[in-house]
Amino acid sequence: MSTQHALHESHAHHTSAREDHAEPSLNAVALSATLHCLTGCAIGEVLGMIIGTALGFSDWGTIALAVALAFLFGYGLTSLPLLRSGLALTAVIPIALASDTISIAIMEIVDNAIMLLIPGAMDAGLNSIGFYAALTAALIIAGAAAYPINRWLISRGKGHAVIHQHHAH
Repeated sequence: MSTQHALHESHAHHTSAREDHAEPSLNAVALSATLHCLTGCAIGEVLGMIIGTALGFSDWGTIALAVALAFLFGYGLTSLPLLRSGLALTAVIPIALASDTISIAIMEIVDNAIMLLIPGAMDAGLNSIGFYAALTAALIIAGAAAYPINRWLISRGKGHAVIHQHHAH
């Protein structure tokens, strides 16, 4: 076998090995889905906490606003690319609901429970580093709590796997 032929075969083997790994792992897809969902949750949660705190809402009023905004922004971040790809709103709504509802719900339960459990977190003012530190810690833990369920859902073709079925549109 010539050196040139051996190099060609080596390159062909290397290329097909790379193509085999082109598909992201389940862990990578689950992490990406969790971070995507966490982004929407964080935007809504932070905005809700800031608005509720600034307006002097009760803890439960602030949490209600934060949860509503977290779902709104979570679904919005999922829906916009699908709408831009040409899917009708009537097709996008069930996709967003199917892909994000469980993940957002887990994140919101965990995040808000932590905010309520950290002494003074809900009463800290907007100029308090403690408020933002507690909220950041709560969101990180909430994302970690949602990761396993996102991984499980994706492995069964549910959750964010539903969105990936529509990327071709």
